[in-house]
Amino acid sequence: MTLSFIECHALRASFCTSTCNTLICKLLYRKTVTMTTKLVIEQPKPVTDRVESNQWSSGIFDCWEDKANCCFVCWCCPCFACQKSREYGQCLCLPLLDMCGIVPPITLAMRVSMRDHYGIRGTICNDCVYATCCRLCVWCQMAKEMKTRFQPIVLINAKARE
Repeated sequence: MTLSFIECHALRASFCTSTCNTLICKLLYRKTVTMTTKLVIEQPKPVTDRVESNQWSSGIFDCWEDKANCCFVCWCCPCFACQKSREYGQCLCLPLLDMCGIVPPITLAMRVSMRDHYGIRGTICNDCVYATCCRLCVWCQMAKEMKTRFQPIVLINAKARE
C-alpha cells in the first residue's frame, strides 16, 4: 500500500514510515528518530534580574566615567566607531561615511537604531543635535549602553539526562 505524500502525513510519521517509500518521508522519519535520541539539558534559573529602562543608562556627558573608552574615542574616533559599529552588528567600515557632510549620518542612524532597539525614549531632533555637536560623547554613550544592556547566556550546572 503506497500513500500520497499528503495522505501519508495526515496519518503521522510513525505510520508513514512503515507504508510509504518516498524519500521525503524517509528523511522525516530519520529526523524524528534523531530528535528523540538527543540529550535534554535543563535550563538554568536566572541568576540576576535584568532591569529594562526607557532611558539611557548614562548621560550624554558621562563619558568621563569610562576613561579607557573616553581616551580611545578622543584619540581615534574612527577606529572606536568602527569597532562599536561591528559589536552592534553593523558593517565595520560604516562609520567612515561620517566624514562627509555636516550632520554625521551614521552616528545619527546608529543612535536612532539603538534607541529603537533598546526602547529608549527620545526624539530625532535631539539625536541630530547630539550627533552633530557632541559626536565623541555620543559614541561613548552608545558604547556604554551596549555594555550595560548586554547579558551573555551562561549555562550553569548543565546535566545530560538519559
